[in-house]
Amino acid sequence: MSLQHNQKKAYAFGLGAVLAWSTVASAFKLSLQYLSPMQLLLYASIASLLALLSILAWQRRLPELAAAFRAHWKSSLLLGAVNPFAYYLVLFQAYSLLPAQEAQAINYTWALTMTLLAVPLLKQALRLQDAAAALICYLGVLVIGTRGQLLELRFSNQLGVLLALCSTLLWAGYWIFNTRDAREPVLGLTLNFACSLPLSLAWCAWHGQLALPAWQGLAGAAYVGALEMGFTFVLWLTAMKLTRSTASIANLIFLSPLASLLLIHLLVGEAILTSTLLGLALILGGLAAQKLPLGRRARAQLADGQS
Repeated sequence: MSLQHNQKKAYAFGLGAVLAWSTVASAFKLSLQYLSPMQLLLYASIASLLALLSILAWQRRLPELAAAFRAHWKSSLLLGAVNPFAYYLVLFQAYSLLPAQEAQAINYTWALTMTLLAVPLLKQALRLQDAAAALICYLGVLVIGTRGQLLELRFSNQLGVLLALCSTLLWAGYWIFNTRDAREPVLGLTLNFACSLPLSLAWCAWHGQLALPAWQGLAGAAYVGALEMGFTFVLWLTAMKLTRSTASIANLIFLSPLASLLLIHLLVGEAILTSTLLGLALILGGLAAQKLPLGRRARAQLADGQS
């Protein structure tokens, strides 16, 4: 089933996803008080798969799963290994090492990462504007990671910052390849989670972490899985399929950072650092600069370079 472009619906679905995602940094950090990153991945994946199956059941489309898997089993296995398995394993580990405010701020660079990855993967030209935006954004990452001590280059947690940046690569790469995915969004996402669940189970078993956690951990994993990894993914996937411009939907991430920081302060109890606000301002400023319209001369030069 193919979706026709409908920009108004794309904005509605994208906005709903972004607003829901503004709650998840707090949910991650609170859940990780009771679960290891791999346990959170496992139990959240189970909750997400159940949520997606319930959506298909409500749509009376469960019988379509078997045929969809037979037709697209290779992409289901590959994309499922990337997201949710690898992406969330790396992201949860980053959240376990960093304050939520730092991990979520760095994670916002994924939109720029997607632009940079499009150069080798989609053979798109890298504009000078994109390069400048990259420098601004990653300066923001340095400010956050060093907590403002730029000259010393002493990171609050070097591994945590590295993992947070790696998660943006996985996330951006997943969405780039997903734009070429011929599967219907809900069916495709359900197959991804179904294919990744054995990986999460085996990973936990290998590390001896299959014990049943406290109910608070299970509740947090259920929230993360059903909302952030399940229903919200469906909203975002649908928005990406409906939109005529991927960039216009990606711009919606500008709406969530301050709401996310407020929730982190209120729910997690973190004091929001000045360095976080400054670094986040640089990241969002870089993303905004990337979206500024080119002047007439710049557009002509870009057109000449691509012809």
